[in-house]
Amino acid sequence: MPTPTKGPRLGGGPAHERIILANLVTSLFEHGRITTTEAKAKRMRPLAERMITFAKRGDLHARRRVLTTVKSKDVVYRLFSEIAPAVAERQGGYTRITKVAPRKGDNAPMAVIELVLEPLSPKQAVVKEAEKAAVKAAKKTAAPKTDKVEDAPAEETPVAEAAEVTAEELLDTTADEAGSEQADA
Repeated sequence: MPTPTKGPRLGGGPAHERIILANLVTSLFEHGRITTTEAKAKRMRPLAERMITFAKRGDLHARRRVLTTVKSKDVVYRLFSEIAPAVAERQGGYTRITKVAPRKGDNAPMAVIELVLEPLSPKQAVVKEAEKAAVKAAKKTAAPKTDKVEDAPAEETPVAEAAEVTAEELLDTTADEAGSEQADA
C-alpha cells in the first residue's frame, strides 16, 4: 500500500481527496486523456495504474476492487474490455503525463495525463523474446533428468560459457586493479 502523503491534501480532507482522485481516474478511463493540474495528475497516476493492473487480472475480485473506486459500471466495463487488452503486453507505465502551459486565471501549472495504448516497440518485443529464450535454455541445462548419461560430461550452453568468461574476466580485472593499487602505494 502506498504511504499516505504528508502535508496538505488536494481537497482539504482525506475523504475529499479520495473522491477527487476517483473522479479523475473515472474521467481518464472514460475519455482516454484529461487536462488537470500537475499535482493532481501526479497524485492520480499510481491509482490509475493500479486500476489498470487489476483490470489486466480480469477476475471477479479485481472487478469488485475497481468498482470500489470507479463507481460507473460503464467505465469499468470499458476498462476491463478495451483498455486492459490494449496494454496486456506492458509491464507498467500505462499513463503519460505531459506538462502544458499554465492556466490563465491563476497561473497554476497544468498537465495532460493520457493512457498509453500504443503497442510496445518492436525492439522491446525482441528483447523480451530473447530473455524468455535465455531463461528457457538455462532451465533445460540446469536440470537434466537422465540416468544413463551420468558419467558423460555435461554440455555447456553458450549462455553458460558467456557467464564463465565474464566471471573470469571480472576476476582478472579486479586482480589487475588490486596489483596496480599496490604498485602505486
